Amino acid sequence: MASVQSAGKGAGPAPVHLWNPPFCGDLDMRIARDGTWFYLGTPIGRPALVKLFSNILKLEDGRYFLVTPVEKVGIVVEDAPFVAVDFSVSGAGDGQTLRFETQVGDKVTAGPEHRIRVARDRETGEPSPYVMVRAGLEALIDRKSFYRLVEIGAHHRFEGADWFGLWSGGAFFPMIPSAELS
Repeated sequence: MASVQSAGKGAGPAPVHLWNPPFCGDLDMRIARDGTWFYLGTPIGRPALVKLFSNILKLEDGRYFLVTPVEKVGIVVEDAPFVAVDFSVSGAGDGQTLRFETQVGDKVTAGPEHRIRVARDRETGEPSPYVMVRAGLEALIDRKSFYRLVEIGAHHRFEGADWFGLWSGGAFFPMIPSAELS
C-alpha cells in the first residue's frame, strides 16, 4: 500500500506494470473527454485524489483499470485518460523539443518514446491530436495548445510524401499531408 500512497504525493506513477491482481469488477468511474474525472456521475473535486487515481491507471487489452497490488477495477475513459493542457518549446527546426504537461501534472517530452499522433474524425475530418504519456496512456492535446503547435509546424518529406507536422526530440510527427493544405 505504500506504493499507492506515494503515487499521490508527487512520487510519480505507481509500478502498475508489476502488479497483476485479480479483477474485482467495474467501478462507476469515468474520465470525460475534457479530462474531468467522475465518480457515481459527480465530478471528483479534489485534485490530489484525481492525481492519485491517475497514478494507478493501467491500460490492458484496450480497457482501462485502476490497479493496486491487491485489486483491479475497470473504469470508463471517453477518449484519452489525460489532457495535455500546455507545452513549452526549446530549440528550432529538427532540433526542436516539445515538453507537454497534463491536467494531473505529468510532464513528458515528445520524441521516439512519446510520440505525437493526430486522428481525424471519419465524419467531420476534425483533428484530435495526442501525445503518449506512458504505457499506452495518451493525452489529448487541448485546442489552445494544438493551435500553438500548428503555428510552429513545418513541412517535411516523410516516408515518401510531403507532410506538415512537428519536430521534437529528433523525430518528425506528421499531422496532415501537405497536399491537403493547398
